[in-house]
Amino acid sequence: MSWFLLILSGVLEAVWATALGRSEGFTRPVPSVVFAVALVASMIGLALAVRDLPVGTAYAVWVGVGAVLTVLVAVVTGAEALTLAKTACLLLIVAGAVGLKALH
Repeated sequence: MSWFLLILSGVLEAVWATALGRSEGFTRPVPSVVFAVALVASMIGLALAVRDLPVGTAYAVWVGVGAVLTVLVAVVTGAEALTLAKTACLLLIVAGAVGLKALH
């Protein structure tokens, strides 16, 4: 259950990071509210996950999931281009997270 909460919290990290970018410095109310709700939910999920998982492993996986998904959202929406180098870097992040899970 802790791994599920951790992955879900990583997804919520991508939600709040994307909403933060779209809030335009908190001048747009809907993305600002989405940011705040997703941020709190993401932190609660991370806090619950670290009850059973080492904090270093959990934090690295949480950040990795959030970072990869945030970039993928930006690519899908056309805000960023996906290059071979960027793809390789994202795959390294995923490999690191999978490795940490395998070692746990």
